[in-house]
Amino acid sequence: METPGLIVHGEAAPFSTALRSLVNNPLYSDVRFVVGQERQEVFAHRCLLACRCNFFQRLLGSEPGPGVPSPVVLSTVPAEAFLAVLEFLYTNSAKLHRHSVLEVLTAAVEYGLEELRELCLQFVMKVLDVELVCEALQIAVSFGLGPLQERCVAFIEAHSQETLRTRGFLELSAPALLLLLRSDKLCVDEAELVLAARSWARVGAAVLERPAAEVAAPVVRELRLALLAPAELSALEEQNRREPLIPVEQIVEAWKCHALRRGDAARGAPCRRRKGTLPREHHRFLDLPFK
Repeated sequence: METPGLIVHGEAAPFSTALRSLVNNPLYSDVRFVVGQERQEVFAHRCLLACRCNFFQRLLGSEPGPGVPSPVVLSTVPAEAFLAVLEFLYTNSAKLHRHSVLEVLTAAVEYGLEELRELCLQFVMKVLDVELVCEALQIAVSFGLGPLQERCVAFIEAHSQETLRTRGFLELSAPALLLLLRSDKLCVDEAELVLAARSWARVGAAVLERPAAEVAAPVVRELRLALLAPAELSALEEQNRREPLIPVEQIVEAWKCHALRRGDAARGAPCRRRKGTLPREHHRFLDLPFK
């Protein structure tokens, strides 16, 4: 009876190095990509991509015709991120950088590369900072990446004031901003949140060419106007007349809390203090302090 064969393994490092040398190498390449807004030409090897990734298997499924094949255009993925994806497909490893990891993560999700996605998520959570967190939150919300979403929200809760001043905050989608405005743990006063929401709506209005009040409609209901002092609420009301943003009935509800000198337990959140809410004299009448 023949003895079963034994699988033996050579050194992995030389194998990986050899394959890495083929990344974006025209030698023996049989497929070309044109990637990113910069339209950079990238060379690859059809059989390797197809066996490593179902996305590329479908994309490259048909046999190339005679002559020089036309390049495959992938305009939405930046060249640096696409090369990192190729490096992973060729070598099962990739060098990640803080400035481009979210683009690699996006590509990994879109191409169905679960292992690369998890590696990117681990890296993002290690390097998360004020400048990166809003873009990371947006990606987490867009692709349903729960653990990253929770990590980003927790980071913003602890660094609220700094985060509100970033460009990334102004570029958040309404669903992503809603997550933040519903939090009791934001370390920022409500007056600053109102200003930040107005700035966010102005940017959205300019980009979408829609009225600011229309852009802000999905999120302003989460602003807790009853936490503002009467003088602040009067100033807000006056500004709202000049630049409509907040529904009039929402401001009226805030005035009711002042008139009744109590929080509305049925509505709860509009009168509930956040972690960073600055104390005001009327807060002693609110029923629902932050816990």
